[in-house]
Amino acid sequence: MLRLEHVDIQQDGFHLTADWQIAKGAKVAVIGPSGAGKSTLLMALAGFVPHGGQITWDGADLAALAPGDRPLSILFQDQNLFPHLTLAQNLGLGISPRLRLTEADHARIEATLTRVGLLGMAQRKPAQLSGGQLGRAALARALLRARPLLLLDEPFAALGPALKAEMLDLVTETANETGATVLMVTHDPADAQRFADVTVLVADAIAAPPMATATLFANPPPSLRNYLGT
Repeated sequence: MLRLEHVDIQQDGFHLTADWQIAKGAKVAVIGPSGAGKSTLLMALAGFVPHGGQITWDGADLAALAPGDRPLSILFQDQNLFPHLTLAQNLGLGISPRLRLTEADHARIEATLTRVGLLGMAQRKPAQLSGGQLGRAALARALLRARPLLLLDEPFAALGPALKAEMLDLVTETANETGATVLMVTHDPADAQRFADVTVLVADAIAAPPMATATLFANPPPSLRNYLGT
């Protein structure tokens, strides 16, 4: 279980609070106006933003862990792939930061590339990949890390509707297979409705407790109505 207990983030006049929990295996959308703190919330979970209160996973306080030691992977919109490395090397970083890989590790990389539809592309560099292939590669690296928490900060926002839907379905499928808990920042209510069991609305300095996605959009509170323009 992921629990945020009296979490309070304050930075240069910015303020955001959160006090809720989600069960293992949940697929959670994080939605709200630009600048409300959606990405900041994920960065706090990942250990890159200081905060008051407590964030725990399975009862263990994450504050005691450096970002690289936390039980999570995070995907950003820019994919964070190194341009001078091959696809196989970029994925290998998800296993060993020094790329000290065994034969078994290389086999895992090949299997994961196949899993995300990139078979035969291991020796290509990021510049040789399309936008959709870059998204698949970043997702593959996160899968290789095999962490129980996956944070998505709009990694597919630049993709067209059909390709974005395909990527969301791939995340859903892999999350269901692995039991991972996924939090996905999005500006698009259609993404939330396609992907998420529950949705966290971030608005007015509060990351609200998760609510069933269908229920939230069927009867949105004023802050969500204003955001959606309805």
